[in-house]
Amino acid sequence: MRTMLLSSLLAATLFGAAPTRPTFYKDVLPVLQNRCQGCHRPGEAAPMAFLTYEGTRPYAAAIRQAVLSKKMPPWGSDGLHGKFKNDPTLSEDERNTLVAWAESKAPAGNPKQAPPAKQFIEGWNIGQPDLVVSMPKAYNIPATGTVDYTRFVLPLNFTEDRWISATEVRPGNRAVVHHVIAYVRDPNSQWLRGAVLGEPVPKVAKTDRGARYWLGAYAPGVPALPAVPGRAIRVKAGSDVVFEMHYTTNGQAAMDQTKLGIVFAKEPPTEVATTIGIDNSRFVIPPGADAHEVKARWEVPNEMTLVTLTPHMHLRGKAFRYEATYPTGETEVLLNVPHYDFNWQHTYVLAQPKVLPAGTVINCTALFDNSPNNKFNPDPKAEVRYGDQSWEEMMIGFGTVAYDVKNVDKNMFAPRKPAEPKKPAGE
Repeated sequence: MRTMLLSSLLAATLFGAAPTRPTFYKDVLPVLQNRCQGCHRPGEAAPMAFLTYEGTRPYAAAIRQAVLSKKMPPWGSDGLHGKFKNDPTLSEDERNTLVAWAESKAPAGNPKQAPPAKQFIEGWNIGQPDLVVSMPKAYNIPATGTVDYTRFVLPLNFTEDRWISATEVRPGNRAVVHHVIAYVRDPNSQWLRGAVLGEPVPKVAKTDRGARYWLGAYAPGVPALPAVPGRAIRVKAGSDVVFEMHYTTNGQAAMDQTKLGIVFAKEPPTEVATTIGIDNSRFVIPPGADAHEVKARWEVPNEMTLVTLTPHMHLRGKAFRYEATYPTGETEVLLNVPHYDFNWQHTYVLAQPKVLPAGTVINCTALFDNSPNNKFNPDPKAEVRYGDQSWEEMMIGFGTVAYDVKNVDKNMFAPRKPAEPKKPAGE
């Protein structure tokens, strides 16, 4: 009792005065609906559902601990740089409510005081897709060993150009799907031209390259984003989608049949959206290094608008920062993630999209922990380089940018030409 009283006083000190004996239906359920049920419902990333009192009550103590430690809801931004519209961080009142409810023996209260159940489209976070593209049959993943990146070329059967406003990749088996990238292969691209539609392509020669761009992706903790009115991705008639699958074995043979949901734009867009990747693949992380720094940069070739940021590293990832230097010389930290978590690879959606003038430089700085203090480190004695597998490393600052639809057929990412020197007057 004394311990509980002290913890209650601590919570009140940290978060403000707690409500008087909150109940599940009146006080807790609204918080769960707004902050937790996106993941804590059947078929989503969380291992338990928080839809009902009966399903939530056994986890009251765990909820309290996760809230006090700020482990949940998971979020990586330091909160000091940038504002993000999908920030799930609980308010003080919300934290107070959950902690006080758990410490007062998690009462149910009056079911008549419950808010209406939040409506979800079963199996999708983007709403009901207009089109679902699926691997034609389940793919077998062995119990042990390394699985090379595996690709599936799937037809879209578009007879005309289409504008896509939202996508969602849904793994068939999250236990073995490390991540997925769904690429568009346009009709003129020679990438994987020898592949049989729908059949797995386990290895790709380094010389097998060609035009492609992102349509969607899945990684642990990265939610599918809803459509934004006026913004869309153009997919040309005759294009295919390529699922690039990274599978990991877990000791049990498994099967996966991943699918992609597509929502078409309902009106002509005003902006074209596309994904950028600011990366560095030429690094060597020394054995035992606890904060090895790797940098990458990108100069914006034409004015465009920054919409999202998604840092990506593997098991040794420790911290990640995006910083913009504008043509005026002014600098700004766009995002700082001081404690990167491989298991929660967030996409940070800017509360206010940021215009990037041509000539803006975005610098990405990553820190890697290859020391024994990193509990996720596969081998602190190893020298680590860039590679696809999770025991290797990556350093990529992904982002989404948008630009005026009138430039859709212009190469907006061609390097800028150096400005010509001004001629002296009179010449």
